[in-house]
Amino acid sequence: MKYDLHTHSTASDGTCTPSENVLRALEKGLSGIALTDHDTVSGISEGIQESEKHNNFLFVPGIEISTKYNGQDIHVLGYYINYEDDKLLKQLHELRNVRDQRNALIIEKLQHLGIAIEHDELEKKRRLGGNVGRGHIAELLMEKGVVKSLPEAFELYLGNGAKAYAMVERIPPAEAVEIIRRAGGAAVLAHPGIYQDCDHLIKELAAAGLNGLECWHSDHSDSQRADYFALAKTLHLIPTAGSDFHGFRNGQVFHGDLGSCYTGFETISQLKAASEMR
Repeated sequence: MKYDLHTHSTASDGTCTPSENVLRALEKGLSGIALTDHDTVSGISEGIQESEKHNNFLFVPGIEISTKYNGQDIHVLGYYINYEDDKLLKQLHELRNVRDQRNALIIEKLQHLGIAIEHDELEKKRRLGGNVGRGHIAELLMEKGVVKSLPEAFELYLGNGAKAYAMVERIPPAEAVEIIRRAGGAAVLAHPGIYQDCDHLIKELAAAGLNGLECWHSDHSDSQRADYFALAKTLHLIPTAGSDFHGFRNGQVFHGDLGSCYTGFETISQLKAASEMR
């Protein structure tokens, strides 16, 4: 039994609908997935409806919340959240407003670089009442022939320290953990291997109620996977796995294909139990 616990859909910056994620997971022989769109839960209902058409397929309602820590973008995953909770929905609305502010700053910087991207073009990428972000801007850059791939878009323009990178004030990771826990979910730090010097942060969040650590991720090396698994065990955190699937742009997959990183049912059971211990 294999479960990919980190996937994105058209509700945020993925290119596949929630239903298409479920169907692709079945094609890959997975027993279930979690939908963890950025700062939105608008794709969860569709994902649940599709998963219910297939016997014994597990769909985990999730979220990936954007935060800031020491000048870095840090993401916190939430599993088994109450995605209809009014307080959660209000907080996510506020987070999406921050995301929109960042988009505006990025577009302004691109325009100053002579790259003609308009806000209306970005808004046309919005689906399912969700949000738009850097992935969609990268898509526009590819469509206009400015770059040839997503990695190139992030390396030259959108990634940390790149020409059009923009940072806005965001909530700290510990607050994201609190938001997820209050919404009945289990909180997991996403892809620690892509951050700089984050072992202290992991220990800090573990003391603040973090439930798990994403040890297996498409961008982690084998040594990172082993190191984070050992750290998770030391800190009594649930070790999780996810591909960070975003679909395909120009025929290329960003991070990893669905099912390229997966975990077993024991992890699912641990996350469910953690979500119930509020």
